[in-house]
Amino acid sequence: MPLFVNTPAEKMTEPYPRRWWGLLVLCLSLLIVVMANTSLIVAAPDMTKDLGLGSSDLQWVIDGYTVPYAALMLLLGSIGDKYSRRGALILGLLVFAGGAVMGGLVGETNLVIAARAIMGVGAAVVMPATLSLLVAIFPRAERARAITAWSATSGLAIAAGPLAAGWLLEDHAWGSTFLMNVPLAVLGVVGALLLVPPSKAEKMGRIDYVGGLLSIVSVGSLVYATIEGPHFGWGVGPIAAAVVAGVGLPAFVAWELRHPHPMLDVRKFGERPFSGSMLAVLFFFFGTFGSIYYSTQFLQFVLDHNALETGIRLLPLAGAVFVGAAVTGRLAPKLGVKLVVGTGMLIGTAGVFLLTRIASGSTYTDFLAPLLLLGFAIGLSLSPATDTIMDSFPESELGVGGGANDTALELGASLGIAILGSLLAISYKDKLTDLVGGNLPATALDTAKDSVGGGLAVAEQVAKNPHGGPQQAQTLVDAVHESFAHAIAHTSLVGGIIMAVGTVIVLVVLPGRKADGEHRQEKPATPEADQDGEYADSVR
Repeated sequence: MPLFVNTPAEKMTEPYPRRWWGLLVLCLSLLIVVMANTSLIVAAPDMTKDLGLGSSDLQWVIDGYTVPYAALMLLLGSIGDKYSRRGALILGLLVFAGGAVMGGLVGETNLVIAARAIMGVGAAVVMPATLSLLVAIFPRAERARAITAWSATSGLAIAAGPLAAGWLLEDHAWGSTFLMNVPLAVLGVVGALLLVPPSKAEKMGRIDYVGGLLSIVSVGSLVYATIEGPHFGWGVGPIAAAVVAGVGLPAFVAWELRHPHPMLDVRKFGERPFSGSMLAVLFFFFGTFGSIYYSTQFLQFVLDHNALETGIRLLPLAGAVFVGAAVTGRLAPKLGVKLVVGTGMLIGTAGVFLLTRIASGSTYTDFLAPLLLLGFAIGLSLSPATDTIMDSFPESELGVGGGANDTALELGASLGIAILGSLLAISYKDKLTDLVGGNLPATALDTAKDSVGGGLAVAEQVAKNPHGGPQQAQTLVDAVHESFAHAIAHTSLVGGIIMAVGTVIVLVVLPGRKADGEHRQEKPATPEADQDGEYADSVR
């Protein structure tokens, strides 16, 4: 076998022999683009101090990655289908690495945000390419197991990002959390050339660039409005973005319905397995990312764990993901998608509701059960949902299928952080005002209300002030801790209710096992056999 894989997956007459090694490359590529989001959670305090970030600046350092990531995946997935899925993976990793180098070397806020945006563009190429290549190189009989490994990697990255960043921050500046991505991306590029065969859609028509542009504008505006409005008020920018999204989404649907070769066949949302699975992915990451967003802040600011200690304390979530993934590999074929996904959503909802017990005297053990439940729920349900979504697309649209799945994932994460983060901030401000509103100067109170980190910084100043002192500072610290714990409990109640409603919706939309089986059988059969002696066409 040659050193570099040159035979396209579509031309292979038997299953690609190095497919499981290729899966490692795809999972590594997925790992680094998800870690780029989660690692910043523990690096944020150091960045805030070094760059003098306000709450708006910090939010856009985080979300400068999210907006292009979510908005571009559909179009870039389609382009990868048309020209080269492996080429898209390699190009995306190189763009991602370039943004990481820039982010690690610059020291000015706007340049850091720009670097994050470049990384987001690279991630938008990489993520759908990993799914489309996975489906292209694995025969049907093995595909569910491969997607289970892919899904477990997403869960692993949630914990691996903070752990790796925390380890680096012990001895290095925050720029190292950007630069750690570079050798991993280079390893992914080399691995792709050595272990991942080229692949592209055969007999694919012209790319629907108008539909792609409408999807970019609509999804990008929706994510921008979702992030900016709840956090910083509904000014001109967020309102304009919401209006653009409100007009753009119907325009996208209307265009796709009329186009002979649409970017995304929106009629798929009328198929219950597809729409139910998309909703499940969205709600899962809504609850998970929202909960981890404020749980890690409690571990750092209230329990005073450093970045590495915080990362270590998220490891049970990753372990639970793998346990859930092992279980779903056995249960999903026997019980069906609806029962497994629905059970996972119920478990995840219970995990969010458990966070309503958080109080100012809570310790890490109070977070352990929610983390375990959320991790197990992801491992149990994400794989069958993703498999169902990808099964809804023909060979020529695998990149679009991956883009649709990943857009639901990223949109859910964005909504979770934006909506639950906004509720958290409002609840924290109101409670802190009630506790210390008359005891601080207006400027100091505004700073303390801005974030839990701001409140603790004000307490440090009070301790140094001759008119304050250690006792008054400790009183403020206690008030900040109580306010933040109250905010977590209140936000988790709302988040749990949203998750519970989402669970009911998903259970109503997803068909039973018999109906889902009939839906799969109605799909056009491929001319080749799959595992019965001959390799089916590499996708369906």
